[in-house]
Amino acid sequence: MSVIPDRASAVIIGAGIVGNSLAYHLARLGRTELVLVDKGPMPNPGGSTGHASNFIFPIEYSKMMMELTRDSTEQYKELGVFTESGGVEVARTQARMQELRRRCSQAKSWGIPAELLTPEGVRKLVPYLNDSVILGGCQFPTVGVVDSLRAGTLMRERAQQLGALTVLAGAEVVGIDKSDDGRVVAVRTTKGDIATDVVAICCGVWSPRIARMAGARIPLTPIVHQMISVGPIALFDGTAGEIAYPIVRDVDENMYERQHGGDMEVGSYAHRAIIVAPDDIPSIEAAVLSPTEMPFTQDDFDPQLELALELMPELLGDERAGVRYAINGLISMTPDGHPVLGETPEVPGLWSVAASWIKEGPGVGRAVAEWMSGVTPEIDIHEADIARFYPHQRTTTHVAERAREGFNKMYGIVHPSEQWESGRPVRVSPAYERERALGAMFYETAGWERPFWYESNAGLLETYADRLMDRPSEWESRWWSPIINAEHLAMRDAAGLFDLSAFAILDVTGPGAVHALQQVAVAQMQVPVGRVVYTSFLDDAGGFRADLTIMRLGPRHFRVVTGAATGMADYKWITDHLPDNGSAAVTDVTSAWTTYGLWGPRARDILGTITGDDISHAGFPFGTCKEIEVAGMTVLASRISYVGELGWELYAPMEQGAKLWDTVFGAGQPAGLVPAGIGVYGTTGRLEKGYRAYGAELDATYNLVEAGMTRPKVKEQEFVGKTAYLSQRETALAAALCTLTVDDHVSESGELRYMLGGEPVLLPDGTPLIDARGRRSYVTSAGSGPSVGKHLLLSYLPPDQAVVGTPLAVEYMGEQYPVTVAVAGSRPLFDPTNERARS
Repeated sequence: MSVIPDRASAVIIGAGIVGNSLAYHLARLGRTELVLVDKGPMPNPGGSTGHASNFIFPIEYSKMMMELTRDSTEQYKELGVFTESGGVEVARTQARMQELRRRCSQAKSWGIPAELLTPEGVRKLVPYLNDSVILGGCQFPTVGVVDSLRAGTLMRERAQQLGALTVLAGAEVVGIDKSDDGRVVAVRTTKGDIATDVVAICCGVWSPRIARMAGARIPLTPIVHQMISVGPIALFDGTAGEIAYPIVRDVDENMYERQHGGDMEVGSYAHRAIIVAPDDIPSIEAAVLSPTEMPFTQDDFDPQLELALELMPELLGDERAGVRYAINGLISMTPDGHPVLGETPEVPGLWSVAASWIKEGPGVGRAVAEWMSGVTPEIDIHEADIARFYPHQRTTTHVAERAREGFNKMYGIVHPSEQWESGRPVRVSPAYERERALGAMFYETAGWERPFWYESNAGLLETYADRLMDRPSEWESRWWSPIINAEHLAMRDAAGLFDLSAFAILDVTGPGAVHALQQVAVAQMQVPVGRVVYTSFLDDAGGFRADLTIMRLGPRHFRVVTGAATGMADYKWITDHLPDNGSAAVTDVTSAWTTYGLWGPRARDILGTITGDDISHAGFPFGTCKEIEVAGMTVLASRISYVGELGWELYAPMEQGAKLWDTVFGAGQPAGLVPAGIGVYGTTGRLEKGYRAYGAELDATYNLVEAGMTRPKVKEQEFVGKTAYLSQRETALAAALCTLTVDDHVSESGELRYMLGGEPVLLPDGTPLIDARGRRSYVTSAGSGPSVGKHLLLSYLPPDQAVVGTPLAVEYMGEQYPVTVAVAGSRPLFDPTNERARS
């Protein structure tokens, strides 16, 4: 029996696969005096790890989730608990067959073996499957199963063998204490209290409950996943080990079937979403099996059982076999489907390591251990940062609504641009009702309703009929309209008015404001008042941490403008790097400001009719900002451009936003101004200029040199990532970001197809491109270039291929299409000398 220590360097709450992995990796990195606490017994304390089906499919559309899964698989193999069985996803519909072709192409982007199969090919691998009900399948030969409880035990024991870990089983956490300044100072358990500066919540479905003890929120909800085990299966008699046949995902029916010794497990994500509040999970004493193995609701599963019988009639229909185990198993779901990792924004020292499943658990444990130890994680996990959530996204209502909507999409055919329907609208700009009247098609970002295009511009389709690059395929035209390209061309000809109120706006103020930003920004921040600085933030390894603009509004006042999706994460990054002496502060002022963009060759003419201030090129140079008067309002105008045109971002107090929209919109009508959506701002205009986007081209995997974003000189002042950046500037280039044009869109069926992003870039003979660091080339962004008449792709290429004119290929939906390197580096394809924006 372990003696409870008085103090720990970190207390890890939860001894499932994630908690055990985190403890081991912290110990491996040199941390000592760790304590692992769980209210249940070892090795199975009663969490989701104990009832998981324990299989791993390697394919993911998210690069982060793919890399976490890959790392976890390698760790399981090293522990000796992984059995490769292979796996097959089967299709019952033509739509699913197209999706499987897309998944095979995505697999090639990540270097994952995959092969399309005919129904007969599937049956050869899975002889008990009824191939008459399927149209085909996709084989993933590296699929396998793991013993997650054994893996957790081995990791826990390794940490103990290193002399770094004390394990407290049967100890329930009843409180987390904080200091007067809000930091974690102790964990209270039923076996005693432990003083500590660091607490890691790794307890899955209980995580929100534990976080609440410290005054923090972890946005996840427990939700039921039904599973039964049918046996004995005669075919499986005498199986050596746990599994001998490939795992089958019946994805059209949101189900899976997998051998488990002499039984067949059947799991479903097709039933109604059954949410269980963390406080309603039964105690160990009250649970019939375990707290996360809840009573089975037969009526919910009956329709799925019929479908499983249809797919595998001989096995599951055998009268000698029966249901030997059936549960409503609890799993964790978050609003966006990703794990929730990192130090909580509300409580310093309180870490969330939650909503991670078996397939990515050890990878998450390693990455968070690195992060907690001050080491930049080898895998870029910014998509899973708990700081990504805004306050409304952490509410129980929002989490539950998104979980209900997302549950039945677990195996769904989800379009890359597909929008959530639940919990909307939440955040709207002052022009929202005007935009609705104009027929805006709204996309949601961080709760904001953002016009992607306007149906009121449908008349432009005739004007630009021969330049629209229409998409005849339903898949590419879903969540898209040719009106986007028409708005783009109208902006290039006259002007477009954009609603950018979703921008996150952060004010950094105080006598130490310059220093605070100087140490996180790559660019020089000691600039005159009125200067606008475009800059990146880096991590310690020189990878991208943020990409944004900063206006200097006063000697002690800077305004950071960043994307809505990363606003809260950027806020925390700046906050974490503020001077310890309190000489600088950061404030989120997003809700105080409306932001519009006015761009196009007629932008100065339009703005000039509503302001008497000097907005000439000499009086208002590019890269500067100042206040101007517009119709009785004081507007902060910033002369920058993300679409490559003359114009300004215009900021006004939120309560004046409607008036500002009306004023600019009305003034622009004689000049041909159109309302333009984010489809132009974020895709067509950006890609024609080769502008990079954070989360697409810019992540921790690549660096400034490879992205073609180096500056002539590196500033003298220290900043995060400077040492790595200096080294990168002196190192041979491993890859260069390039713009590619698609030469021929005609598919084998004769239909025109347009890439959407994520596709592998290949040599013309189909050979994958792999750079010196082992990274495969894939399309990071894709979209129309209406002004240049080409479909444009961005991709990092090895130096030998990063040459203008190089012919290459892109695989899309299982077919190869010819492409050509049009730009190597950062020179824009459209207006390469940037005369339009700087005129």
